[in-house]
Amino acid sequence: MITTDERLDADALAELGWELKPEGLCRDEQCVPLPADADTSDGRVDTGLVAERLRRPMALDTATGLRALGPETDGGVLPSATLPDLELTDVDGNPFSLQALHGRRTLLVAWASW
Repeated sequence: MITTDERLDADALAELGWELKPEGLCRDEQCVPLPADADTSDGRVDTGLVAERLRRPMALDTATGLRALGPETDGGVLPSATLPDLELTDVDGNPFSLQALHGRRTLLVAWASW
């Protein structure tokens, strides 16, 4: 999830699969308690606290206020390092599937002008 909000509302939490309840952040019967001093009086919760409690990595660009919450992890470790099959265009305009590199060590360099 990418957001500029310092605090996540019910819709944003639902997008992550969680709901704010008096017990804390809940998904089905599982609840993750929040600190006693967490301010949830307006039905929103601090984005950094959500990342911490749900063990999700978060990147923050302080210049723009942009926050990116990563996928759920187990102890800060991604569940896999498997890249989904992507089809990209090579320099000649031909389609190239990353699956063709399966089993070979590959360095993928990404760049964006923005």
